[in-house]
Amino acid sequence: MKKIILATSMLLFLHAPYAASAEYVTNLDDQQKISVTIYNQNLALIKDKRTITMPAGRNTLAFREVSGQIKPETALLTANHLTILEQNFEYDLLTPAALLEKYVGREVTVVKTHPTTGEETSEKAKVLSANSGVVLQMGDNIETGIPGRLVFGDVPQNLRDRPTLTMLVQSNTAKSQEVELSYLSNGLGWQADYVAELNSKDTAMELGSWVTLTNTSGATYRNANLQLVAGDVHQAPSERQGRQVYRKQMAMAEAAMDGGMAEEQMFEYHLYTLERPTSIADKQTKQVSLLQASQVPCRKEFILQGSSHYYQSQYGEIGRKMKIAVFVEIQNSKKNNLGLPLPKGVVRVYKKDSQERLQFVGEDRIDHTPENETIRLKLGEAFDITANKKQMDFKKLSGFSRYNYVYESAYSIELKNGKKEAVTVKVVEPIPGDWDMLEESHTHKKATSNTAVWMVEVPPLGATELTYRVRVKH
Repeated sequence: MKKIILATSMLLFLHAPYAASAEYVTNLDDQQKISVTIYNQNLALIKDKRTITMPAGRNTLAFREVSGQIKPETALLTANHLTILEQNFEYDLLTPAALLEKYVGREVTVVKTHPTTGEETSEKAKVLSANSGVVLQMGDNIETGIPGRLVFGDVPQNLRDRPTLTMLVQSNTAKSQEVELSYLSNGLGWQADYVAELNSKDTAMELGSWVTLTNTSGATYRNANLQLVAGDVHQAPSERQGRQVYRKQMAMAEAAMDGGMAEEQMFEYHLYTLERPTSIADKQTKQVSLLQASQVPCRKEFILQGSSHYYQSQYGEIGRKMKIAVFVEIQNSKKNNLGLPLPKGVVRVYKKDSQERLQFVGEDRIDHTPENETIRLKLGEAFDITANKKQMDFKKLSGFSRYNYVYESAYSIELKNGKKEAVTVKVVEPIPGDWDMLEESHTHKKATSNTAVWMVEVPPLGATELTYRVRVKH
């Protein structure tokens, strides 16, 4: 019988064999292939194929090194010569604290070391409690804490040093056979991170994308076939519905297991497959290249966004030196050297200064973007372009309740440009209710039922005034 010694100054995982009659263990040495499909929502589908050998008849199969965050109700073992009778997920892991708890009411050996001579003495003790500390009975005395190091006679059978799925199986053969365990797990996630570099004129960019993988599942996946699903997969809240969703997701993940970090449509999602196996270690963040695109045309836009509240009451100066937002717009099309479904993530934009040094100019988050859709990135607010907005007139024309008021108001927006080149500012005004534009210095476009848009050109180191009068009926 092996003895296990627990050092009180260290918290260690103890690796020791656990005895179980007719239990056959399969570990990573038996693994032939592993496939990992990771979804955006802290969810992954694991498919672990191994070769096992056990006698014919009823046996216990211990499937070790599964994810520590496995959803046990989704586990499915497929084999030609095995019948699954029952299964259990053993997540009570072997730790110093867990070992002490299992020894409550049992005897351990306390080994003390003399501080000067180094001589060791041992004494039997009974563990009375391991809750928020240790209580030992040593002879006629009750002691708290551990007055030395503890030696345990064995490891309780229900403690495991690794997350283990145990199954009671009926085997029809004593020969080696191939089995595959599939299950859903939390603790694995991914996100797309984009890096863009603008050219000197802000008319095109170099765009690259990385997939950032995170693994906190408690398991390592060696030489895994990696696939990523972009899209929002619904997960049913109830346990009964969860198994149905799992089977549907597993069927979708079967779609592609070969090829490069290639993209394909799958159901209402998009699937990305890495062209080579990769290892994903536990507690690791890994980055894998997703795409590289050169000379992607883009368009810079300056936007002054208004508000609807000042069309219903009297104001004076609405805002002085108002900030103008800076956007960059990209068309996700093959014509623009893109045309791929882009997973959601953060786009970080850089630009070189006059000394060819790369500088960060802003970032924005994008949602899942299909082909031929427009990507709009808000990078910040312009330093050299400002606005001063005033309400020049306001009067109530009629009405006696908030449902039949009629207002008329006039506004002046002075746009100033401190740059040495002309700019065009897009002025967006959300106007509530039924409205009519009575007067304006520049022609507006009715973008939506409640939005007026002006494109106002501002000369270099100059200013332009936009004026308009509008009637609003609620």
